[in-house]
Amino acid sequence: MSMRSALGTAAGAALLLLAAAPAATASAAPYETVTVDPTGSIAPDGTVTLSGTYRCLGNSGAAFVSSSVVQGDSPVRHGIGGTHAVCDGMEHTWQNSGKPSSDPLTPGAAKVEATVMELSSGGGLPLPRFHAVQQQDITLAKS
Repeated sequence: MSMRSALGTAAGAALLLLAAAPAATASAAPYETVTVDPTGSIAPDGTVTLSGTYRCLGNSGAAFVSSSVVQGDSPVRHGIGGTHAVCDGMEHTWQNSGKPSSDPLTPGAAKVEATVMELSSGGGLPLPRFHAVQQQDITLAKS
């Protein structure tokens, strides 16, 4: 499995499991954080790029920063890539890019959710462990 496929799979798993994130966030250590930059970009071909920083510690499995974006009252949340995370307690930058498959996004206001999650292999089945979650209002700008 290529790194891109693995990241896509992890991002998809994170999006499916976001309902569990609020409960997991309450148990996350205060030094585990994820931020979202106030501006994202949309390329002429519709590719969206989001970025920010993260800090996490103590992963035992593969860790990722996943992101999703929604505009207006749309019920559709678009997954925008996934980045491998290094959980060493230091602050790192992340950047995810992806092209929504439906309902193209437009320049303007949007809401982004970024999640630092690891896939822990307890009992053989990879289970999500959330390190940090952040929701942020941003502006999408043409690049």
